[in-house]
Amino acid sequence: METGFVKKIVTQNIATIEFFHPAHNSLPGNLLAELRNEILSAGEDKDVLLIVLKSKGDRTYCAGASFTELVAIENEETGKRFFMGFAHVINAIRSCGKIVIGRVQGKTVGGGVGLAAACDYCMATKYASVRLSELAVGIGPFVIGPAVERKVGLSAFSHMALSPNTWQTAEWAMQKGLFTEVFESTEKLDSGLEEFTSSLVSMNPDALNLLKKVFWENTEDWTALLEQRAEMSGKLILSDFAKTAIQGFLKA
Repeated sequence: METGFVKKIVTQNIATIEFFHPAHNSLPGNLLAELRNEILSAGEDKDVLLIVLKSKGDRTYCAGASFTELVAIENEETGKRFFMGFAHVINAIRSCGKIVIGRVQGKTVGGGVGLAAACDYCMATKYASVRLSELAVGIGPFVIGPAVERKVGLSAFSHMALSPNTWQTAEWAMQKGLFTEVFESTEKLDSGLEEFTSSLVSMNPDALNLLKKVFWENTEDWTALLEQRAEMSGKLILSDFAKTAIQGFLKA
């Protein structure tokens, strides 16, 4: 519990993958690797028709990257490797072959917004405000950018990217296409999620798999693209600006 976890439970042809970290569900490298592996494993499981991606807790979905690991990065290779963690998870969602449903129960920042955007269908509560905070810490939302822009469009993506200290409401996120449904409470979210997934698993699995391919057409270059983006972030995180900004957040 102290270092967090990723766990997968398969019931009624639905693989529910849950992650947790005591620092507001931020994601260090080891949890990102586990998350990627569980998504790919569920994709290969013939008994799994749908994947649900969720986090533990009530009002925070994901605080993005682990600041503790970010501040410890000392060279470009290590920086790129860390940011590739998010790239690998996004590409796992993209390539796993199964529809991925996101359950966002609370605030989400940076990389967490990227995970939500990568999901094929994302359901949230009214407490699920979103923010791309990367510019405030000296980098930018480069790795998650393609996933976010794909969902909300360039205008909304640039709005978030250039407003790193501003929270956007769940309603705003739904209007822009990041969320498909917004509920009044976590209980209502879970009820809606159960109803939706129960209906979806009764559909033709071959049709669902083909829809997954259609949804992700023209993203075949993302493996190379996200690696390039990870290099960009890996270099910027070494700057004095980034080091000072992250230290400031850790002390806050």
